[in-house]
Amino acid sequence: MKLEIDALDAAGRGVARSAGKVVFVEGALAGELIEARLLESKSKFDRARVTEVLRPSASRRTPQCPHFGVCGGCATQHVDGRTQVAAKQRWLEDNLARIGKVKAEAMLPPIYGEEWGYRHRARLSVRFVEGKGGALVGFRERKSTYVADMQGCDVLPPKTSALIVPLRELIARLSIRDRVPQVEAAVGDSATVLLFRHLLPFDARDEALLREFADANAVCIWLQAAGPETARPFHPDARNVLDYGLPEFGVRIAFQPADFTQVNPAVNRLLVSRAVRLLAPRPGERIADLFCGVGNFTLPLAAGGAQVIGFEGSALLVERARENAAANKLVAQFEVADLFKPNLDPWGPFDKFLIDPPREGAIGLVHSLPDAWPRRIVYVSCDPATLARDADVLVHSKGFRLSSAGVVNMFPHTAHVESIALFERNGASP
Repeated sequence: MKLEIDALDAAGRGVARSAGKVVFVEGALAGELIEARLLESKSKFDRARVTEVLRPSASRRTPQCPHFGVCGGCATQHVDGRTQVAAKQRWLEDNLARIGKVKAEAMLPPIYGEEWGYRHRARLSVRFVEGKGGALVGFRERKSTYVADMQGCDVLPPKTSALIVPLRELIARLSIRDRVPQVEAAVGDSATVLLFRHLLPFDARDEALLREFADANAVCIWLQAAGPETARPFHPDARNVLDYGLPEFGVRIAFQPADFTQVNPAVNRLLVSRAVRLLAPRPGERIADLFCGVGNFTLPLAAGGAQVIGFEGSALLVERARENAAANKLVAQFEVADLFKPNLDPWGPFDKFLIDPPREGAIGLVHSLPDAWPRRIVYVSCDPATLARDADVLVHSKGFRLSSAGVVNMFPHTAHVESIALFERNGASP
């Protein structure tokens, strides 16, 4: 069928209309005239794929990665970077309007970073496939449980990308090659850790191969036999090897490979800088950093003299955050708390909040806010839908206004939309 593409959605699909229905077209861009093949028909929408581009968009470009279209890691390499970000900004605004019934008083300039080599954290799936000549290591294929047959990955740092083929060769030689489902790569400022998830113990020969691989490729190997608490250094036997810097604040953050940290350290530095400027901490103010992790926002806020308490559901991350505060010689308090059923009254009141929740958002938290505090909230979101849902409560029930919002391109070439928003209580002083 022939279609005129009207827009690009956040997932990188073209949006058209045909016979009164919306059609989402994989591989199509706004402004294009295309021929497409129908993949799926639903009552309210159809899904199709481009078979021929009859009139290309000026935003179309040749994907850099030879695996694009098969690998599910990227969705929009065929679109130039500015168009990708513009689509994410529109998606944020659409969610705020449609779900939250709110509009930001000002849209912040998007935060950009490098398009390639940015991903310093990655969970690489592993599968031993005899018919493929051995082990596959990489991201899963698009809309599939199969592992893409990859030789490298351009969104990984070059040194990490170059490990994919050697990893395939290593895993093929292991005695439990079909019981290693995942290798997680974590890259710090001065070290790279490969965390091997294994369902059976390695034997002595396996361990010798792992040590040889670590030495030959200048990486640290960790092993994880069960949950995140079982992750441990194997070779070299050193635990504190990963960290990253936030030079604007004179802070270094140590982390372990199973800890949550942002995947894009360059964009994270810009995000932290913007969050601190929007929150505008002053010496002596009481600030709560909610879902604080290892202290990514807490410590920069504390560096400015604010009295900061970081709250986090994971006791392991709270312990890591306390260690980071001590290592940076900063005064900051960290507490374990269930932020989905929160009660912050024992620690309150607070002047300001920084909220950085997981994809589920912070609906329990925003519903629990008292009438008197805080007067300002900076909300960092990894899902515009849950941000919009929570904005609805803050604006229409809790007396806040949405002062500004904007996107953060943490994951170029993907449908992932990171954003930041500033809420200020009506009638409150800065």
